[in-house]
Amino acid sequence: MSRYQSPKVNVNMSAARGVAVGIILLIIIGVVISASVKIVDSGHRGVLLHWNAVDLTQPPLEEGLHFVVPFQDEVVNIEVRTLKYASDARSASRDLQTVETTVTVNYHPNREAVHRLYKDIGLDYENRVIQPAIEETVKQVTAKYNAEELITKRPLVKQDIEAAITERLNQFEVVTEVISITDFEFSPLFAQAIESKVEAEQNALRAENDLRRIEVEAKQREANAIGLANANIAEAKGEAEAIAIINRALDENPNYLDWLKTQAWDGKLPLVVGEGGTPFIQIPIKP
Repeated sequence: MSRYQSPKVNVNMSAARGVAVGIILLIIIGVVISASVKIVDSGHRGVLLHWNAVDLTQPPLEEGLHFVVPFQDEVVNIEVRTLKYASDARSASRDLQTVETTVTVNYHPNREAVHRLYKDIGLDYENRVIQPAIEETVKQVTAKYNAEELITKRPLVKQDIEAAITERLNQFEVVTEVISITDFEFSPLFAQAIESKVEAEQNALRAENDLRRIEVEAKQREANAIGLANANIAEAKGEAEAIAIINRALDENPNYLDWLKTQAWDGKLPLVVGEGGTPFIQIPIKP
């Protein structure tokens, strides 16, 4: 074997080394570019991290493509669309009745302050902030009302719970949109007592309405009777006045009665005229 390699072998080795170096450079460039380009998804905001520390001097990144310092900066995506969280809350009323309800909160993180939300709480803010806020608020508000008031004053109770939850979550850069509260549920014994009371009140109201109806009908019958009596009195007065007028006319003129007869005559001759008059007898004629 020769002590020296041929030039052809040297060229092949150099080419292989060149290809390997080129591949390594392409890999390095690809890694650098990948680390330099960050994408914020639609409906999200990006929190910029320098060496895993939140940069509060920079506002949250908008959705889209962003260039950062490779290997130094990272971007955390936080969803800012409307989100929903439901929590079952158990509490006690002022009269120590057990109350159970479900509170549903539609919310979204403050789009301009997600970097502070991430720095102070992190991504698990639902369990760390929203759930405790709902449970504590429901307990505080329901303790101000007795069980019956929770039913009769439900809009006011809902308003108090909404205001308290909204104020509390705003402190953590969480914006509430809609807060829904289902009907308050009580123990079966208390619920039965409430149902019985409501039924008794409805029966009392029905009886009161019936009494009012009877009173109105009685007043109507009384009014009709008074109206009929007044009409009879008026008719009697009219007849009495008519008789008085006729009597005065007879006193002034004895022939007035004959004049009335002629006014009432229908033009047909009677068969017999009473005493004091001229008899008219209609004798049938045979054919």
